[in-house]
Amino acid sequence: MKKKIAGVTLAYAEAGEGFPVVLLHAFPLNKAMWEFQRRELSRDYCIITPDFRGHGESEVAAEDSTMEALAEDLHGLLAGLGIERFVLGGLSLGGYVSFAFYRKHSAQVAALILADTRAQADTPEGRQERAKLIATAEEKGASAVAEQLLPKLLGATTRTSRPEVVAYVRELIHSTSVPGIVKALRGMAARPDSRPLLPQITCPVLILVGEEDTLTPPADSEAMAGAIPGAQLEIISQAGHLSNLEQPVAFTNHVRSFLAHVLGGQV
Repeated sequence: MKKKIAGVTLAYAEAGEGFPVVLLHAFPLNKAMWEFQRRELSRDYCIITPDFRGHGESEVAAEDSTMEALAEDLHGLLAGLGIERFVLGGLSLGGYVSFAFYRKHSAQVAALILADTRAQADTPEGRQERAKLIATAEEKGASAVAEQLLPKLLGATTRTSRPEVVAYVRELIHSTSVPGIVKALRGMAARPDSRPLLPQITCPVLILVGEEDTLTPPADSEAMAGAIPGAQLEIISQAGHLSNLEQPVAFTNHVRSFLAHVLGGQV
């Protein structure tokens, strides 16, 4: 399904009925990474998984994909669908966008799910690494980006014992356009520090992180959980940065338990 929001055609999938739950994908993947969660959770909830601009089936915009622009895309998409209040979940880049959305539209967020992400902005070294990856994308294409990112996106357990997951993530990255990759990297490099926001978050929060995540390690999630009042932290064993793909059952069970607890009679 697609909708035109502020001049950009955005793709999304929607499944199930009940209280809306929005899941935002990681970089440089797309909504397909949520296939298992969409199938399982749509038995009880309305699951909405958008493609960010420049990813999946969504158009590339002229400007960089800042976190604020992606958040406003989401705001426009949900308004077009008539959805005013929902649970917002994001993994990695999806978490960065969740912070940007909450900063401006907190009244719409019934609860937050922050997976394998972090609140702090990029360090100068981190921005340099993104600049190098931009050069790789422009010179060698998405396939070179995939080979550079795969060892970081997936945990050691997955890389050695689950070749089908490695192949699937590689395929998703290959499907992302170079302009989409470049504009998202620039947007992530420019994102603000969200740590001052954390104590102001008043909705229920679930924080999930792979035990083997080296990009946004458990220490980052522990710091977020300590700064957000009442946040729940779950560390997923034998999973790296893409914990929902590497350990889909454990990830989904944590999300299902959290939703049942915080939504209660709203289901």
